[in-house]
Amino acid sequence: MPIKIPRELPAKEILEEENIFVMDEQRAASQEIRPLSILILNLMPEKQKAETQLLRYLGNTPLQVRISFLRMASHESKTTSKNHLDTFYKTFEEVRDKTFDGMIITGSPVEHLDFADVDYWEELQEIMDWTNDHVTSTLHICWGAQAALYHHYGIDKHPLSKKCFGIFEHDVLTPKERLVRGFDEVFLAPHSRYTTVSAEEIKNHPDLQLVAESEKAGVFLLASKDGKHIMATGHLEYTASTLKEEYERDHARGVNTEIPENYYPDNDPDRRPKHRWKSHSSLLFSNWLNYYVYQETPYVWGGE
Repeated sequence: MPIKIPRELPAKEILEEENIFVMDEQRAASQEIRPLSILILNLMPEKQKAETQLLRYLGNTPLQVRISFLRMASHESKTTSKNHLDTFYKTFEEVRDKTFDGMIITGSPVEHLDFADVDYWEELQEIMDWTNDHVTSTLHICWGAQAALYHHYGIDKHPLSKKCFGIFEHDVLTPKERLVRGFDEVFLAPHSRYTTVSAEEIKNHPDLQLVAESEKAGVFLLASKDGKHIMATGHLEYTASTLKEEYERDHARGVNTEIPENYYPDNDPDRRPKHRWKSHSSLLFSNWLNYYVYQETPYVWGGE
C-alpha cells in the first residue's frame, strides 16, 4: 500500500523511480481508507535526503500511511531552503492539538553538545512530553534515541574514544519481541556517531528492554516495555552510499575520519559499497508500523 505525501515533494519522483508505491493527497482522498497518520520530526541538516530515506521504508508495507513533517521553530536551518520548509513542514504549534498514530524523531549532528546546550532542547523536551498523550508509538533514531533515553528515562550518553563508523554485526537478544520478527539471529546495520549509551543501565531499567546489541558498536535496538518508545542508535534507513558521502564530506572539511569499518569491499574507498542491510531495514519499519502503531492505535484516533 502507498504512502500519502504532497504531490510536489521532491522525494516523490525519486521514490517512484525506485518503484516505491506513493500516492498524492488528491488520489488518496478518493479512497475509503483511514490511513495511518505518521509525523516525522526531521532534525537532520540535509532534510530532503532524510525524507527520501525514511519514506522509502514507510512506503514498503501493506499499510496506507499519511506523512506530515515537523521542524523546530527554535532553530534556523542553514542547509534546507526556507521555501521547502514553509511548503512541506509544520511547527509544533500547528500540530499541538492533533493526535498521530506514530512519530519518528531523527538523529542530529549535535551529539558533541550536552543536551541542555542544544539550541532547541527545550522545545524538543516539550514535544517528547507531548508524544506520551498524542502519539501511539514513537521511533527515535541515533541522537534522537539518545535524547529520548535521557529525557524519558534519565540515561545519559557517553563520549567514545573514536567515531563509531561503519557496518557492524548485531545479535538479536529477544527473538520473541515483535520489533525483530523475521530478523536473522545476526544482522548488519550502519552506525555513525561519537557517543554511546550503557547497556547495563538499559538492562537495569524496569521500563526498558534491550532488543539487539553489537559486540563492537554496542547498544542498537531497545524499546519501552509498553511500546510507546522504540529506539535505534544506528541508521538502518541509510542507503549504500550514505557512509561514503559522510566519509568524503569529513575529509573535505579536514576531519581525519577513519575509513568506515566493514563497509568498502577490501577496505578500498575506490570500490562501490554494497547495500547489505536493506532487508532488515524493511523489517524494522514494517514491524514498527504494524505491531506498535497499526495494531495498537484506535480507529478514531489520528491527526489531520
